[in-house]
Amino acid sequence: MEVIPMGHDMSNTYENPSPMTVDEAMLEKVLGPPRFDDTEAADRVASPGVSVGLVWTSVGGEVQFVEATAMVGKGDLHLTGQLGDVIKESAQLALTWVRARAADLNLSPASDINLLESRDIHIHFPAGAVPKDGPSAGVTLVTALVSLFSNRKVRADTAMTGEMTLRGIVLPVGGVKDKVLAAHRYGIKRVILPERNLKDLSEVPSPILSGMEILLVKHIEDVLDHAFEGGCPLKSRSKL
Repeated sequence: MEVIPMGHDMSNTYENPSPMTVDEAMLEKVLGPPRFDDTEAADRVASPGVSVGLVWTSVGGEVQFVEATAMVGKGDLHLTGQLGDVIKESAQLALTWVRARAADLNLSPASDINLLESRDIHIHFPAGAVPKDGPSAGVTLVTALVSLFSNRKVRADTAMTGEMTLRGIVLPVGGVKDKVLAAHRYGIKRVILPERNLKDLSEVPSPILSGMEILLVKHIEDVLDHAFEGGCPLKSRSKL
């Protein structure tokens, strides 16, 4: 340890004789490795049946992927990922809505075709050690199921949050600021939000919003239009 005598002129004591250049390698050495991978979303939604949701936790917003797959079975719905009762009900509601609108969504040739004929559906929320609950995954669940049944991939640059009713109306949710910030951290450029959450965007820093596209929706059909490349055309635009 260097001892500096009392009365010593300290103005130049800590002066750096040469400027320091902070490059990418030094930044990682000082701050550690990147906490978020902005290519993860693209990797995860590379196949149909996966959608990108936004959830709120006690430590802030998080990106939550939802995975759906079909297998030979008896028409049962299997749910995994340490889920609470509310989110389980949201999954059942989402499957019911998709089955009811299968013909309109071009998922089956006729309204009397059963999407679950001789097959089961398994929906998984990764990070199984983390408990999950709440209604805001409703639109994410519908999107994953439509992606699965239509064999179409969801856009990797788009995340979403919103509760939905059995009639397909998208309801407002909480934690909008934290959810938008979570999407920004993951490099996601488009966020689908319930229209009635517009007022909550005032809490999000302007520099964050300026680099993102916020898509406000009232019905689940609007969510699907934004979630798929080229939209999700319906045979009928009428709302149930």
